[in-house]
Amino acid sequence: MNTMTYKGYTAKVEYSEEDGCFVGHLIGLRDIVGFDGASVKELKSHFHKAVDHYLWASEQLGQAPEKPYSGRMMVRVAPDLHAKATLAAKTAGKSLNQWVSQALERAIEA
Repeated sequence: MNTMTYKGYTAKVEYSEEDGCFVGHLIGLRDIVGFDGASVKELKSHFHKAVDHYLWASEQLGQAPEKPYSGRMMVRVAPDLHAKATLAAKTAGKSLNQWVSQALERAIEA
């Protein structure tokens, strides 16, 4: 997946054969914020303008802009996996949150 990040907001970018340009959308938000560009330079400029406009519009509406990710993540797993992860965390002298965070970091880096 091709992504761009600006002011903490990340966009997924694809090339649209139909439109003959790059198209991007902010990810991790309920609001829909999109942009496009014929070149990478134009795409980046339009991405920055889209984020800035989103922040400005939120302010004008008296609403706090949505944050892409809160840091909270609810994950459902099988009870036996939950038990094994908890045991592994305790054995390592860590909280389950610390242990899972480190496991996710290792998986992403791999």
